[in-house]
Amino acid sequence: MSAPFEQSPALAAIPGLRHGFFGRRGGVSTGIFASLNMSETSGDKLNLVAINRAHALESLGFTASSLVTLAQVHSSMVIALSGPPSEGERPEGDAMVTNVPGLALGILTADCAPILLADPEAGVIGAAHAGWKGAVEGIAHATVRAMAGLGADPARIVAAIGPAISLSNYEVGPQFAAELLARHGDAANRIGRPTGGREHFDLPGFVFDQLHGAGVGLVNDLGICTHADPRRYFSHRRATLEGSTTGRQIALIGLG
Repeated sequence: MSAPFEQSPALAAIPGLRHGFFGRRGGVSTGIFASLNMSETSGDKLNLVAINRAHALESLGFTASSLVTLAQVHSSMVIALSGPPSEGERPEGDAMVTNVPGLALGILTADCAPILLADPEAGVIGAAHAGWKGAVEGIAHATVRAMAGLGADPARIVAAIGPAISLSNYEVGPQFAAELLARHGDAANRIGRPTGGREHFDLPGFVFDQLHGAGVGLVNDLGICTHADPRRYFSHRRATLEGSTTGRQIALIGLG
């Protein structure tokens, strides 16, 4: 069984590259996890999560054994993969890079920005999880540097930012804004303030700027807000405001 997904036109144009940004539709989980929940740690039944993951992988022509995920910790740590991890192993970090065909790099999100990257000439790909903390700490630059370490040229890299919480729905307040600008003085364009309201943060826009700052040649933002469409996407912030919990969607990329 396949599951629906979104694609970046820029990445979809690369021969031999498979990728997809999945939402919450097309799976077997129920209740607050309905239906394509990818998280093994949110409280969902693990057998259902395994089926959901298989559906997503099958949609892109991957096998279940090809999936590589991380223990995501909101950091700027990048893992370079020379082969599949040992069975059951989940390296700690927030981005992966590889030049090995057949691996499906998977990033889980529920408002944070998933980033998929590829240098088609070098045959190097990357996948990153950019929450506000990881983004501010430099996960975009770190991922590009790690790809360069495998032979990629930043100017040839094509990057796509998938579904994430948007500026209009991401209230952060004055302290966050002040601390962001203290570290990134050029990020004032990514802070907004509705009339009579508190400061908001444009996370996808900030990630977009960081990727360009790292020398990435082409950046494609899908412009999809997770918070705004609860039928299609899991949103941690929406669930928190409702006093609930939620699942996670996945972004996948692989060579061959």
